[in-house]
Amino acid sequence: MNDTPALLENRTYDELSVGDTASLVRTLNKDDIALFAILSGDVNPAHLDEAYARDTPFHKVIAHGMWGGTLISTVLGTKLPGPGTIYVGQTLQFLRPVGLGDRITVTVTVKTKEANNRVRLECLCTNQLGKPVITGEAEVLAPLTKVSRPASSLPEVHLHRHERFDQLMSLVGAHAPLRCAVVWPDDEHTLTAALECAQAGLLAPVLVGHGERIRALAAQLQLGLDGCEIEEAPGPAAAAHHAIALAREGDVLAVMQGALPVGTLMHAVMDHGYGLRTHRRVSHAYIADVPAYPRPFIVTDAAINIQPTLEDKRDIVQNAIDLARTLGLSEPRVAILSAAETVHSTLSSSMDAAALCKMLERHQIAGGIVDGPLSLDAAINERIARLKHPQSPVAGQANVLVVPNLETGDMLVKQLSLLADADVAGIVLGTRVPIILTNPADSPRTRLASAALALLLHDADGRLSTEHPIT
Repeated sequence: MNDTPALLENRTYDELSVGDTASLVRTLNKDDIALFAILSGDVNPAHLDEAYARDTPFHKVIAHGMWGGTLISTVLGTKLPGPGTIYVGQTLQFLRPVGLGDRITVTVTVKTKEANNRVRLECLCTNQLGKPVITGEAEVLAPLTKVSRPASSLPEVHLHRHERFDQLMSLVGAHAPLRCAVVWPDDEHTLTAALECAQAGLLAPVLVGHGERIRALAAQLQLGLDGCEIEEAPGPAAAAHHAIALAREGDVLAVMQGALPVGTLMHAVMDHGYGLRTHRRVSHAYIADVPAYPRPFIVTDAAINIQPTLEDKRDIVQNAIDLARTLGLSEPRVAILSAAETVHSTLSSSMDAAALCKMLERHQIAGGIVDGPLSLDAAINERIARLKHPQSPVAGQANVLVVPNLETGDMLVKQLSLLADADVAGIVLGTRVPIILTNPADSPRTRLASAALALLLHDADGRLSTEHPIT
């Protein structure tokens, strides 16, 4: 609750009387604590970690009590005496803990009026049970000039949390590192990515490339190669084929793209005789964690299939469903995206959507719920979904977004990453071993999340993920 008045009007020194009082009521929530930590720089776990705070109630009093102290300043500056008030001094006693969900009433009362427009005010903060949590006294210089004006509009603050990254990391916490071929780690980005994943205990890198150049680059970047193996390859294409051979022989259990084009790597992966193809179409999936959106979702395919056919899309959908189930979603909701809300013969994406829904009915797709054609807004926004598709089991709550083609998907993913501050991790599906594609723009969180996805996919029975789904 925000009790700051729409019209700010002060009480001048001459207008104040002993016994005058003003108050406001606020409820402490997670955003309040996070904002307090951001502004103060105080990241004490007693303040930010609920479990730790529960075990250390004394620290909880101090940490969250200071939040209550700021509310006293709010009353003094906006209500009594109001605009123009100058703080001189403040004493506070913290009597009880203030915790998440506590409803705090802050009251200030004029205690004495002194010379030179000095005023002393009694300060009291009580919780929802009426028990005092903070008491004290404030000394201020009361304003001498009358002020009456509309309150200024404050900028909106959006806290971007990446809690689902922590959830994903928790799924692989007890798992042994995955032996992974890193193809041509010939630049800072890819070598750093591989070593970050190794340091996090996710991957055991096998660096496939020019050994002397790799060692020189590591020395230049002051990076240690302890625990890394190096497999010699004269060039990027040769490194890709060697890495695929290692995967086919079972010497490595995953492959990571290094400083070579995606096409060069995927050409080796897709080789009919010596690649890593399976019976299913190879596709790519991005896992997007958008801070302002209530659930993570998969975007597919935005990296490999340029203009997928209907048969390709069937495999793309099935690959995505299997990935979602690996992440703990027992029945993923799949939205087949199109610019049309209904089926039109002139818009192939809407025709494909209708056919994919029929494939689900005929058990050509299994393990999820599929609906389409759906526009992007109807797929992810519950209000719009109720207006456009009130009977849809997918609209407004999609876990998987199937885009019409690579171009559409690429633009969507970049918009999510650059404009919505999303973490976007990616993985190649439909291959014998997980394949991680990298991008120089990837954040450290994205790199680690992509490696964690590879680790989860390697766990064939999914026991790591189904107990604690990413929500």
